[in-house]
Amino acid sequence: QVQLVESGGGLVQAGGSLRRACAASGGTFSTDAMGWFRQAPGKEREFVAAISWSGRTTYYGDSVKGRFTISRSNAKTTVYLQLNSLQPADTAVYYCAARRSYSGSVTLSQAYEYDSWGQGTQVTVSS
Repeated sequence: QVQLVESGGGLVQAGGSLRRACAASGGTFSTDAMGWFRQAPGKEREFVAAISWSGRTTYYGDSVKGRFTISRSNAKTTVYLQLNSLQPADTAVYYCAARRSYSGSVTLSQAYEYDSWGQGTQVTVSS
């Protein structure tokens, strides 16, 4: 059973930056594609970014493209999300997710395409 534990959420002012981390255990992280999603109050879960098992390929949602960067360290079994130029509209609970043993296209933008989820942590951007 894969466990995903997130860290790095918090409160930041508009224009600021945060770095989120998601540590995986109990699985074979180096063969998993990883993704980040977010959910704001009263809204559906939204795709943020995905990264291939090797880290060579990434894919972003339109609302974060150019501002957020996903990366990973297979040695540390951790996936990261760097959030820059944050706006109040980025306020949400952010979740990391794993697609187990996956080497296909990294355009995994739907929640149902992932097998395991982190607990989610709040990111709040004040204006």
